[in-house]
Amino acid sequence: MTPRMDMIGLVTDDLTASLAFYRRLGVTVPEDAAEPHAETVLDGGVRLAWDTLESVRSLHPDYQPRPEGARVSLAFRCDSPGEVDSLYRELVDAGYPGEREPWDAVWGQRYAVVRDPDGNSVDLFAWQH
Repeated sequence: MTPRMDMIGLVTDDLTASLAFYRRLGVTVPEDAAEPHAETVLDGGVRLAWDTLESVRSLHPDYQPRPEGARVSLAFRCDSPGEVDSLYRELVDAGYPGEREPWDAVWGQRYAVVRDPDGNSVDLFAWQH
């Protein structure tokens, strides 16, 4: 048997804020999602799940977020380089931290990086034509 990717899990300080961020990126999250756990199935069948810090600690009482910062990065493919630019601007204008403004990457993509409410890196990219 070969293991297969099934879920990406995020630990969040504020579930409502995190869900609002990912909804802005087009992730469909059930409207009745509520603390302490929420999840959705992404295209391709992989689940994206959120758990509050308290929820994780109920299962793992000694859990401590890493002091050196987030270690998760999610990448969202956009339809065009212009969409990378406009989505980056929309998120930054909504108050989310921009880590790197859009640029033309040497590997042929338009790329930008923002942070979600918990400091996780979120890449926005589109192939240049």
